[in-house]
Amino acid sequence: MSKGKMIKVFPGGNTAYGFYSFYDHVIEPDATRIFVIKGGPGVGKSTFMRKIGETMLEMGYDVEYHCCSSDSESLDGLVIPAVRVALLDGTAPHLLDPIYPGVVGEIIHLGDYWNEQGLRGNKNEILTKNKELGRLFKHSHAFLAGAKLFLDEVETYYNESGIFNRGAFDRLVLELIHDIFEGKPRLTDNPKARRLFATAITPDGPVSYLDTVVDHLDKRYIIYGDDGTGKTTLVRRLLEATLARGYNATAFHCALNPQNIDHLVIHDLGLAIINNVEPHVYRPKDGDTVIDTMTCVNPLINEACLAEKGAARGMYRQCMEQAVSFLKRAKYMHDEIEKCYVPYMDFEAINTRREKTLRRIIELASEKR
Repeated sequence: MSKGKMIKVFPGGNTAYGFYSFYDHVIEPDATRIFVIKGGPGVGKSTFMRKIGETMLEMGYDVEYHCCSSDSESLDGLVIPAVRVALLDGTAPHLLDPIYPGVVGEIIHLGDYWNEQGLRGNKNEILTKNKELGRLFKHSHAFLAGAKLFLDEVETYYNESGIFNRGAFDRLVLELIHDIFEGKPRLTDNPKARRLFATAITPDGPVSYLDTVVDHLDKRYIIYGDDGTGKTTLVRRLLEATLARGYNATAFHCALNPQNIDHLVIHDLGLAIINNVEPHVYRPKDGDTVIDTMTCVNPLINEACLAEKGAARGMYRQCMEQAVSFLKRAKYMHDEIEKCYVPYMDFEAINTRREKTLRRIIELASEKR
């Protein structure tokens, strides 16, 4: 049996609007089973999910790792699409409870395996460090809000200088829609758009797992162009066209501004539309189509506006650097809080609970075959 395919995504992110969540898009509410894992930091939630994911991959099942934006090596969720089973971290900042308890969802409380008396001895330290953790996240998100303001300024350049040709851009969008959908039938009257992040702003800077999402697809349309030349508008209009034609899709939103869509996967057609810009730069493969929105820009230069654009981009980068520095300090503080919990956990008992959960998932998988 061949090994399953693994993709990595982010269900939530540190954004210009604070922590932004797409947790309600991780899996359908009427899934086969949703395990919500509770417990404090350092109790083994991520390891619990990762070990189950590794086993299911070895058994040939495709697996989605839903990574944590505050530690990209840690998991906030795990989905096994073929079985319609998910395991989700149900602790802050993504507080979750089963929507249909007992029928679909159930809680796995790893707090059942800690020494509460030992933890109480660390109460003051835990409370103090959690307060500092909240402060650091608040300042990080403030600088991300600033970064968005300056990036918005960068994007005004092409319109305010009068060199962006909207007519040419509209023709480009229509030609692309025609190229993708010509001769293809409508599939359903109730198409759905799933929403996630392929990139997150983390303590290590922006981290992208876009390659795990799109490498295996049959074709990719890769969009080049400067900020402010309509790339995210193009992707948004393609999503609208996709849904209007009855095709399901996954929209991958911008890590800084989640109101924008950077990438789109049209599952029924096996293709992706990719906004090719840092940090999610993607090298075209054979058969891919490259689209350059700079073809919609008239070759004129407004020196004054160009200088303003450069200054705004410099301020954007400074804000991003400050935001990441606060996230790095927040991760350190989170790691310190974990150290308060780890000595008082019965990890052997947690491993036994994990094996029991894995057996249940394997049973559900066998029933699906």
